[in-house]
Amino acid sequence: MSDPIQKHDVFQAIADPTRRRLLQLLGDQELPVNVISGHFTMTRTAVSKHLRVLADAGLVKDRKVGRETRYRLDPEPLKELKRWLAYYERFWENKLSALKRYVEQDDASSSQTLGPLSLTERARKETE
Repeated sequence: MSDPIQKHDVFQAIADPTRRRLLQLLGDQELPVNVISGHFTMTRTAVSKHLRVLADAGLVKDRKVGRETRYRLDPEPLKELKRWLAYYERFWENKLSALKRYVEQDDASSSQTLGPLSLTERARKETE
């Protein structure tokens, strides 16, 4: 049996702050809609619509228990987001490493030019 086709993109699903809060809420526990909606100042119908977007993106799974539907987080689709962000993390690490090398190189050349006595003399002049 193959996975159902996702109707919503993971990035679109997490773009909304309410849906991000829903994911946090469901991260530790499975909850029914009436309990979930108690954490928000919107109607239960609005919460259900947000849950549907998350479910369409594969981020939330639901199951029937009696007459109520319980929701839980399915973090698997977040791996796509993690892979995408990893590129930018490496990008910034490379940029910051290059900046560090540049600053350290500049500091080393400055201390060679001034020498230890010059630094001491300069510090003394600054305190006078």
